[in-house]
Amino acid sequence: MTLRARLFTLFPAAWLLLVLLTFASWINAPTSVLRALLWLATVYLLPVACFRLHQLAWPLAEGRTRLDAPGYVHWWGAHQFQLMYTAFPAIEASLRLIPGGYSAWLRLWGSRIGRGVHWTPRIDISDRSLLEVGDGVIFGHRSACYAHLVQPRSGGLILYVRRIRIGQGVQLGAGSRLGPGVSITAGVALPPLTDVGVGRRVRA
Repeated sequence: MTLRARLFTLFPAAWLLLVLLTFASWINAPTSVLRALLWLATVYLLPVACFRLHQLAWPLAEGRTRLDAPGYVHWWGAHQFQLMYTAFPAIEASLRLIPGGYSAWLRLWGSRIGRGVHWTPRIDISDRSLLEVGDGVIFGHRSACYAHLVQPRSGGLILYVRRIRIGQGVQLGAGSRLGPGVSITAGVALPPLTDVGVGRRVRA
């Protein structure tokens, strides 16, 4: 692992410390709107801003990469800016209670999200910049989208990264899981507990 990768690994812990510090500052002055906004910005906007800057310097590329090869793997740094929301899923789940809130959140990361998308509170999106969702899509309870996959091969680790595309009016049944590179055409209704493997295309 390169020095750059090791430094980015520290980001989730640094973020958590900043969240606690800004929250403590707000508690000490509960009437301060500015401190409350600073805490919210630390929770939600700081990781997105860091991710965007990282994208400018080291754009995330789709395809296959050796994780254990010399050099910096761009996905690794991008992933560190999102780990906190996997560790503390309630932070993102609260955005799904606001109409249009979670769609706007994913757009901030770089995903293309259509209108009228319904997100149930308990879903899992692992790569927030690698999603294309058409209008009127319904995400069932505990459905998940994983745009990356790590597999052992030839004595090393292969990372596969590919955007997930979901067409207009698709319904993902409860517990459905989509792997990297999955493409679902408009109007498809996936039954509950459906797994769609790497690179598969599902047609109506």
